[in-house]
Amino acid sequence: QVQLLESGGGLVQAGGSLRLSCAASGSIGSINAMGWYRQAPGKQRELVARIITDGGSTTYADSVRGRFTASRDNANAALYLQMNSLKPDDTAVYYCNVVARWGRQYWGQGTQVTVSS
Repeated sequence: QVQLLESGGGLVQAGGSLRLSCAASGSIGSINAMGWYRQAPGKQRELVARIITDGGSTTYADSVRGRFTASRDNANAALYLQMNSLKPDDTAVYYCNVVARWGRQYWGQGTQVTVSS
């Protein structure tokens, strides 16, 4: 089992920045990838960024590439998302996600990010 706790969401004006954090606990040795997803009202949950444990390869959604930066602290099983040049379209609930051994997935409770125009 892996438990995830997110923090750092909030309200920001367009063009501003926010930093999200996710702390993992439990069976952290089984983590194969950590990532961020988001879900806006009326839309499907979508991948924002994901970092693979083995090698550190990072994937970004086209909509955030160049504005958002994901990073990991493997020693502390933490994941971060630095979000710059935020747009109203970035408004969503952001979820921390872990893919562990055998493909099992775990989700955080979500943190709201609201970008005003």
